[in-house]
Amino acid sequence: MSKYFSRPPAVLLLEDGAVFHGKAVGKIGTTSGEICFNTGMTGYQEIFTDPSYFGQILVTATSHIGNYGVHPKEIESDSLKIAGLVCKKFSPLYSRASAGSSIQSYFEEHNIIGISDVDTREIVKYIRNKGAMNAVISSKISDLKSLKKVLNKVPSMDGLELSSKVSTKTPYIVGEDSATYKIALLDLGVKKNIIRCLLERDCQVQVFPMNTTFEEITKWNPDGIMLSNGPGDPSALTQPIKTAKDIIASTLPAFGICLGHQVIALACDLKTYKMHNGHRGVNHPVKNLKTGKCEITSQNHGFVVDMDDSKSRKNIEVTHIHLNDNTLAGLKIKGKKIFSVQFHPEASAGPNDSRYLFDDFINLLSNKTKSPKLRKAKLPNS
Repeated sequence: MSKYFSRPPAVLLLEDGAVFHGKAVGKIGTTSGEICFNTGMTGYQEIFTDPSYFGQILVTATSHIGNYGVHPKEIESDSLKIAGLVCKKFSPLYSRASAGSSIQSYFEEHNIIGISDVDTREIVKYIRNKGAMNAVISSKISDLKSLKKVLNKVPSMDGLELSSKVSTKTPYIVGEDSATYKIALLDLGVKKNIIRCLLERDCQVQVFPMNTTFEEITKWNPDGIMLSNGPGDPSALTQPIKTAKDIIASTLPAFGICLGHQVIALACDLKTYKMHNGHRGVNHPVKNLKTGKCEITSQNHGFVVDMDDSKSRKNIEVTHIHLNDNTLAGLKIKGKKIFSVQFHPEASAGPNDSRYLFDDFINLLSNKTKSPKLRKAKLPNS
């Protein structure tokens, strides 16, 4: 405890020169990346381990981080993926009996640097108004000129390819050989809960590296293909876009989530662009244009598919829109068994309003004659 309270001061410097002073959390050092904010009130461990956050400094809108500790089953990848953390209150104590460790120990173990005791409401409002930009956190360097030099070396997220940093390097199979369906998953930075949602629907899943070709994927003879979430600029994913083009040219059903959604759109020659500050949180309202119902969704993206471009294409049906800003949140390719969404139907963290989309995907696998069995999904090391 004394180790925490004796932590040195820390500083957050934004690309435009804005400075915020607070206390160090996690490992002592310096980190950098694009700063963004998440509006969710719960699920910090799932958020911190989401590969879509790779290369980003995260500002949490909730006031307290760490109060329920760290649980070994509440992870979405094999490690913490955020580049750094900005929060209001960071608790080295936790009250949940089933937690395995404190968030401070977790951050130290994974070399995550952060800053607390700053006005996160002010920072969120600042980013919302000024837009996404790079930032640096340091609990080791206090000189702003030196930190500015560090910041000048941070690459822009625009045009940055990051999926290769988080994708699996070798294919692997999860699920039973007796499963009803075989799903090939192109790993652009997949969350564990996406795989779990497929396993629960009696699927065997083979996870492929992000640069796998369509020919290599179809050697396994899958019933359908999933394109996962992930970090970075979708336009930089040359091979995944080529793979998606080949999927579209085939008769195989496919389902894209978040970055996978953007890759499918780019394979249709639709435009994507970088947003002013992105959508990140577990409370984003999306309207399903087919049912007319609103779904509260989990989201994490800084790029989006162009709405006007999508509406102008005869082969594209817009299926979902984000109600906060009317951006495109889902699409379907007409005449194909292919659809995608900009949000996370698997959630974790977040509500389960959109889990039905996994059922919609399974229903497209019409070449099967037997009904699927519901299974209790268990991933390796989960």
